[in-house]
Amino acid sequence: MEVTKLVLLAAGGTGGHLFPAEALAGALTARGVSVDLATDARAARYAGHFPARELHVLPADTVRGRSPVALARTGLALATGLVSSLALLRRLKPAVVVGFGGYPTVPPLLAASLLGVPCLIHEANGVMGRANRMLARRVSAIATGFPGLVKGDPALAPKAVWTGNPLRPAVIAAAAAPYDPPVPGGALHLLVFGGSQGARVMSDVVPQAVERLGADLRARLVVTQQAREEDLERVTATYARLGVQAHVAAFFDDLPARMARAHLVIARSGAGTVAELAAMGRPSILVPLPHALDQDQAANARTLADVGAALVLRQVEFDPDRLALELNTFAGEPASLTRMADKARSQSVLDAAGRLADLVQHLSAGETVETFRGSKA
Repeated sequence: MEVTKLVLLAAGGTGGHLFPAEALAGALTARGVSVDLATDARAARYAGHFPARELHVLPADTVRGRSPVALARTGLALATGLVSSLALLRRLKPAVVVGFGGYPTVPPLLAASLLGVPCLIHEANGVMGRANRMLARRVSAIATGFPGLVKGDPALAPKAVWTGNPLRPAVIAAAAAPYDPPVPGGALHLLVFGGSQGARVMSDVVPQAVERLGADLRARLVVTQQAREEDLERVTATYARLGVQAHVAAFFDDLPARMARAHLVIARSGAGTVAELAAMGRPSILVPLPHALDQDQAANARTLADVGAALVLRQVEFDPDRLALELNTFAGEPASLTRMADKARSQSVLDAAGRLADLVQHLSAGETVETFRGSKA
């Protein structure tokens, strides 16, 4: 189905929302479809390599509290964003608007709904986020990262399509590398990160756990760790004092390649991270974000834990002593890491960007979710 009209993607807040949008943009661009990106100022810093014709930064905010002042501030930002989005859509006349979650996507998707422009949301997580829940009944279609996400909701299930979570080209390339298991006495490559925003708990726990390991195992470790700017000096100093080979930085532009080289990954369990671990087939210790209202990261982590591909630790369990115990166990049983890697890869969906691009082009041609399902039957 040939489509040459403009598609407007809306993604903001964090890299976790922006990266699947980037993957879809790449798939659509490869098909000759023009793509623009609407985002907020916070996410724009991750958009340096985004394959869009134009980048549109719109006013937006998230709900930061329940006080009248906080709610009023968020409401004003979203209302301003809606006015700007209505003007933008009238100017661009996109064939479809696609949102990837987070409050910055609410104004463009609401504007599309009000103007009668076909629109869809992609929900990457194992439970639907608040922004997408606000939009779900207004959009034309719902694409999901996990199957059966809304099967219990008779109003939403008819317009839901499981596509999987789109993966950036860098992830697809890294996924081609087979898992190279550690050998007894050889180097053990450990990758530690906490999502695009970083996670302080990783800086608090992982270096202290490494300190509790025996000297022989410390000498084998090669640690690559993301840390917040304010934590870089102390994390780096700890590894230097322990004589551990380590590379510590606030952000890694080449994270997929580093994941591919890892023997074990310690991370949060955002939807993108879980999808990338599955695509690459890498074993992991996952620490879901504990205070998320929707507990989406816990749901994401379970998809790997349930098949034996990941060890999931609640943050209250994730302390230096427990982590040191688990690292000693994995180092002593490298075959267990290989088994976890195989089970992770069994959950991969490498063609998710193409599936989602098919749905977008179907809607842009004036078709419906029902006819899309029929075309795939």
